[in-house]
Amino acid sequence: MAAFDTLAPTWVASEGLATGDEGAVLDHARQLDRFLADVERRAFRIAQIALRDVDDALDAVQEAMTKLAARYAARPAAEWRPLFHRILENTIHDVQRRRAIRRRVMAWAPPWRQHADDPPEEDPAELAADPSPHGVERAMRTQALERLEASLRALPARQRQAFLLRNFEGLDVAETAAAMACSEGSVKTHYSRAVHALRARLGEVW
Repeated sequence: MAAFDTLAPTWVASEGLATGDEGAVLDHARQLDRFLADVERRAFRIAQIALRDVDDALDAVQEAMTKLAARYAARPAAEWRPLFHRILENTIHDVQRRRAIRRRVMAWAPPWRQHADDPPEEDPAELAADPSPHGVERAMRTQALERLEASLRALPARQRQAFLLRNFEGLDVAETAAAMACSEGSVKTHYSRAVHALRARLGEVW
């Protein structure tokens, strides 16, 4: 995975650490660069699990890094990790929301038309229905995911956040607690309640 060249120490120093002793500023900026270099691969994996697209995952990680450097570079280094994961989670959710909107819009744009006045090259009914086992399986999986997303939206916010961080982004309990700014016990409680609620709502579908 390529390094994020936009997060050079001089950029961080000028944006977030413009005051104080120059040596201390540069040292703090180097600490931030080391933190970002250390976290970027794991963050990319988290984003890739959630987004299932390499380019979107790279963009999400870079955006989260840029926001951390621009807004919180001057904060103590111990605060960077939970702040970063919170920013990354919000960025991933933004990408997912944009995708959902794009899918709804594109669903009304028939792929068989190059121009609005062109006649369809294939029968839309034949394109819409895929009777093969693979097509049936894909349709069932899509339906199950839609039901899961609807059930997730119905969860209380903290339960939904714990479930998404643990399952969609792959964080462990400690990382999730840091990202949610709560105790590990609270994470376990929220996660357990989310799992039970989802099982009750989805039954055999999930």
